[in-house]
Amino acid sequence: MQSHWVLAGNLGALIGLNLLACYLLLRHGLSASLFLLGLINIGLIGHIFSLFKRQQRQAEMVIRALANGDSTLGLGHQHPMRQQFEQVKDQMQTARFNAEQQAQFLHALLIHIDLAVLVCDDDGEVIESNPAVFKLLGQSINHLNKLGAIGELLLASDTNLRTTSQWQSGEQLDTLSIQLSIATIQGKNRRVISIQSIHDQLQHKEQQAYKRLTKVLTHEVANSITPLASLAHTCTTLLPESLQFNDQEDKQDLQLALNTIASRTQHLGEFIARFRQISRLPAPNLHPTDLAPMLERVIALHQQQASKHGITLTQQTETQQLVMLDASQVEQVLINLVKNALEVLIQQQQTKQPSELAPEAAIRLTLGQNTAQQYYLEVADTGPGIAEHVVEMIFVPFFTTKQHGSGIGLSLSRQIMLNHGGDLIYLAKEQGACFRCVFG
Repeated sequence: MQSHWVLAGNLGALIGLNLLACYLLLRHGLSASLFLLGLINIGLIGHIFSLFKRQQRQAEMVIRALANGDSTLGLGHQHPMRQQFEQVKDQMQTARFNAEQQAQFLHALLIHIDLAVLVCDDDGEVIESNPAVFKLLGQSINHLNKLGAIGELLLASDTNLRTTSQWQSGEQLDTLSIQLSIATIQGKNRRVISIQSIHDQLQHKEQQAYKRLTKVLTHEVANSITPLASLAHTCTTLLPESLQFNDQEDKQDLQLALNTIASRTQHLGEFIARFRQISRLPAPNLHPTDLAPMLERVIALHQQQASKHGITLTQQTETQQLVMLDASQVEQVLINLVKNALEVLIQQQQTKQPSELAPEAAIRLTLGQNTAQQYYLEVADTGPGIAEHVVEMIFVPFFTTKQHGSGIGLSLSRQIMLNHGGDLIYLAKEQGACFRCVFG
């Protein structure tokens, strides 16, 4: 209010001096008094102008401070725009607070979601990413060229895109679902990329398909096997010793045919029983378990057979930790893997030529932790390994390269690990085969 009175006083004085100057000019003409009044008028005008400039500078300074986020500066209590200024300041502070809250919410959301998110510019430089990117891909991404062929595809696309791709993270092959959205953010083109692993979902669908298939096949085949076996056995028992044949060989052929039918239906029944194991695998009964003693038990179980054939069984413990698992099921997986490795090494010894220098036959069981901080049990041997064209089929039920194998062991072992939230994977090595049981 004081500034109002100062301005009004200056304006009143200026008007009064101008009236007095006009009176003196009309009454006495030009004089020293008139000249003095003119100087005073000029001084008052300058003073009024300086008042306006000072108010303007103060308002500009306060507005600039608000724009920069400094709300400590303000207009004086007597300033005519103080009320409007306070309203604007409150609105700006509220808007800034809401924006900060929204930014904090989005940042916290990015940190805590499992979906890997990358925000890039048109050149592929990563502007923003969340921790899930490193967890999923096993490395930090600061440019799309680090994603190889996937990055090239994302950079070349001018429209929104959805695709899947294989990704090698350490020793494990993963299947990724990738979605690209192109958006304008703050006036600039941005590429928002979301990546997630669908490896587990694909495996789950695959296992469910196998289970449905086994249920249908076991039902249909079992229904046919039972009467066939019964009929073959009945025919064999009813065949009288006194039955006359034109040729003795005909009688022998008939007996052989009936015995063959009975034998094969029995074997087929046993095969179907193993088939049912995949679809009837019980859910794991999880308990905290120390893995190192489990390895010791498996080694002790096979030590005699291995020593008999000159095969070395060793254990390597790189870490020690309690893991939630069904000890009996996981131990059965290890027994299957060690049994397969022993069979391969024994067969290798039996088939090698006398002149050949065979490598040392050894099986190593390892307890360790991978780059994704997952605990694993590994069974590696020094055998010939698995051919590349066979690797993709080794976990398919009933696929086997053994002459008398059923093709159930690896499929059942993998199903057990999947039920534990983990996986059973084959790792390609320079020599021998290596199977790793990974716990989720």
